[in-house]
Amino acid sequence: MIGFVRNLIRYKDLFVELVKKDIKLKYRHSYIGVLWSMLNPLLMMVVITIVFEALFRREIEHFPVYVLTGRVLYMFFAEATNAALDSIQANAQLIRKVYVPRYIFPTTRVFSAFITNMAAIVPVVGTMLVLGMKFSFYNLLVVIPLLLVLFISVGVGLMLATFAVFFRDMKHLYSVLLTIIMYMTPIFYPESIVPERYLPLMELNPLFPVVRMVRDTVMHNTMPDAGDLMLSAGYTVLFLVVGAIVFYRNQNRFIHYV
Repeated sequence: MIGFVRNLIRYKDLFVELVKKDIKLKYRHSYIGVLWSMLNPLLMMVVITIVFEALFRREIEHFPVYVLTGRVLYMFFAEATNAALDSIQANAQLIRKVYVPRYIFPTTRVFSAFITNMAAIVPVVGTMLVLGMKFSFYNLLVVIPLLLVLFISVGVGLMLATFAVFFRDMKHLYSVLLTIIMYMTPIFYPESIVPERYLPLMELNPLFPVVRMVRDTVMHNTMPDAGDLMLSAGYTVLFLVVGAIVFYRNQNRFIHYV
């Protein structure tokens, strides 16, 4: 892990350029560019609010912000990990020609997705203003769960990038897993409707405690729950360590499969 960090510092200029390249490619031939990163979650929030607000209005205050916070986090995780999954094959020609630390490719994909998706903070703040919600110092603490989900995504991305080199069906399998994760994350439904016996199963989803922490800081103006913070920190360490080990042990074989 220390070697990974040292190499990352050594190749920091390449890292920055690859992040810029990913962002430019995402918005190439797009007329509205980065605005789409704001419009997409906003439009989805409007649709989900129209469909489900009447059903959950009594249990969820400020339902549009509730949906937006969950949706933005899920969208980032899904986009970042999917992009990391394809990163080795997408850079196969560069990998064959020159030496570059392989893990830079999935890692830059995750960071570029993080930067573009953070544009969605604008519609979240705008919706809070429209609904007359209070702002406080605690809102700034949202950076804690955001950084945790960023590094969880890096760890997951390293594993997916490795598996995808050897198992070409990984992308299809992961799309199914993402659907399961979406429904196991309380994006549009209240956590209270989940039977208590199923909550431990729900908490196996790494997004579950992160979403709760974001809502603590943004909607409830409180500190992130200590239990959720410890659980998310544990997931972060677990995925980073396992992802780094899996990637490191297999990266020298990539050249034979890409």
